[in-house]
Amino acid sequence: MQIKKHTVLLGMTVSLSLVFIATLVYPGGSLFDKNSIGFDWTKNFISNLFAEKAINGLENPSRIWADVGVFLFSMSLALFFIGFSKRIPDKHAAKVVKYLGAGGTFFTFLIVTPLHDQMIVVSGTMFLVSIFYITVFVLKSKLHFFKFLCITSLLIFYYTMYLYGSGDFELLAIMQKVTFVSKIILILSLEYFTTKEDFEFIKTAKLPND
Repeated sequence: MQIKKHTVLLGMTVSLSLVFIATLVYPGGSLFDKNSIGFDWTKNFISNLFAEKAINGLENPSRIWADVGVFLFSMSLALFFIGFSKRIPDKHAAKVVKYLGAGGTFFTFLIVTPLHDQMIVVSGTMFLVSIFYITVFVLKSKLHFFKFLCITSLLIFYYTMYLYGSGDFELLAIMQKVTFVSKIILILSLEYFTTKEDFEFIKTAKLPND
């Protein structure tokens, strides 16, 4: 039972460890300097780890580590959304969080494929909608710290998506990691420090769908 309780944390820990290993074995090269050596956290994108060859032209041994890491991360997100949906008292909203959130993780994993750009848009949109639904219920609750945390995470994610669309890749390389960290903090905080009881009073307050 204890292992099941910490599945999301364990999955994320292992996945992050694998991605970190991938950065250590990445040969080199970035969008800004094809001859750079190794993985630069301020210049390289996580997607550089997925390619068959590194940007400097060498074989890329980081690929397998990164692919497995992203797969486990996607599964961890899916488990979170499925589990958290059970804490939401409104059936419609719970289904959105469960199916859109968990379903979007399939597209999250597909970012390791040549469909990377398209999957970023699809998975990012599905994640944002799911977190937005969760945020609505957090705002109705008495979880004051989580109100700040949810809104901050959403703003960071929105800003990063804006940079992606506008083509400001230099700042995007940094914001990608900031978004990744904020996403993990939000998910694990919601997983461990909220309960079904935190949202139960909302059901008695007559939701619009009731």
